[in-house]
Amino acid sequence: MKPFYPILRRGAGWTLLLTAVAGASCSGSDDAAPGPAEGAATPYVTRVLDFRPAVGQFVNQLPEYEAGDTQETMNRKALEAIGGNRRGMISLGGFGGYVVVGFDHTIENRPGLCDFRVLGNAFLASGQTAYGSCEPGVIEVARDLNGNGLPDEDEWYEIAGSSYPEASESWLDAARAAGNDVQTLTGYEITYHRPTEEPSAAAEEYIRWEDNRGGSGYIPKNTFHGQPYYPQWIDAATLTFRGTRLPQNGIDLSGAGNNYALYAFAYGYADNLPDASDRSAIDIDWAVNASGEPASLSGVDFIRIHTGVHQLNGWLGECSTEVMGVEDLHLLGVSIRSNTVKP
Repeated sequence: MKPFYPILRRGAGWTLLLTAVAGASCSGSDDAAPGPAEGAATPYVTRVLDFRPAVGQFVNQLPEYEAGDTQETMNRKALEAIGGNRRGMISLGGFGGYVVVGFDHTIENRPGLCDFRVLGNAFLASGQTAYGSCEPGVIEVARDLNGNGLPDEDEWYEIAGSSYPEASESWLDAARAAGNDVQTLTGYEITYHRPTEEPSAAAEEYIRWEDNRGGSGYIPKNTFHGQPYYPQWIDAATLTFRGTRLPQNGIDLSGAGNNYALYAFAYGYADNLPDASDRSAIDIDWAVNASGEPASLSGVDFIRIHTGVHQLNGWLGECSTEVMGVEDLHLLGVSIRSNTVKP
């Protein structure tokens, strides 16, 4: 069996991999895509309204926390990484960690077409089409109906990806056989507890968590990343996140803990498929309300992404969604029929 290469990451102990990505590429979707004309709307993120990662091995590194940083300065650092067409990287940490971004225009919902793409660092393993480094983030969208320039809580709608409202993926049987929790849970809630002290070395029982379904456990500290995993600009003793939790997609192909395959969901998530793939594109028509009914939005002004999987994958650590930006496909002249992404 071909080896499964590590996730494209930054930080001590990881090798930067330049991996050829399989998948259909789209006109205007490469790095050389032209920018907007002067004075015109930009296809990219112009605001980071809230960056609040959960705990994780890349938290306080992507972006880097420095003593004295506040929520405002970390929002700014996140924007410096993923705003415009910079394609830097921020990590959302474990389940629930999120970022909220905005734009200088409304992303239009055009019938029959995908409207935007969340950029991530997902890739498929060499020679594979089903798995690789896929750490899906759940996407929500909002329209600024009251014109206050902020996303109000009653304005959010979830993009119904391929495992909403119930799990529906080709790899579920294999994941179930591996002992994974393969349920989709809406309204899942998790609380992380700030550690009373920072261990000087790797530690299995590092950051305690508990959820609203009676589960509990620890996020370990690994040997690759020695910085605190709890966001240091947040003073609270606990962090609580709530949202849709996806099936656990990591499977140890070796049976010995050294070859984890993170399987891709079919469509509708961030950091789930290579950016060059049409299947990483999102149609605003997939947005649903809390009852699962179509939201019927004419466009969106804000996008929120949260890490959707709660799972530890051996030496790879926790599943954590990474975000590198957002693109308005229409302003970039990229045309992707939504029925080719969601058949």
